[in-house]
Amino acid sequence: MKEKYLGEFEQMVMLAILKLADNAYGVSIRELLVEAIERDVSVGALYTTLERLEKKGLLTSSQGEAIAQRGGRAKKFYVVSGQGKQALNRSKNALETLWQGIQLKRKALYA
Repeated sequence: MKEKYLGEFEQMVMLAILKLADNAYGVSIRELLVEAIERDVSVGALYTTLERLEKKGLLTSSQGEAIAQRGGRAKKFYVVSGQGKQALNRSKNALETLWQGIQLKRKALYA
């Protein structure tokens, strides 16, 4: 089976889940991404990505308890699977290999 690499946003979502550990649910993932990458991530893009990663077997999810403040709805918590951790390592190693020997020069402020 040919291994696939993760896209940039997929990597960011999975890394956020790893950082959040037991508190990785939609809102907390989105808040961390906004804080960490200073990009307003749409709710739709986030949940579409979470669903896709779960279908690929890279994430698992479980329902928390129903909460009155959420109108009786339960939070859905996410965990990166073993297969997901392998995919993250593969992507990280590929990027590190490609970056070897590359030095980007900054443009002078006053050219």
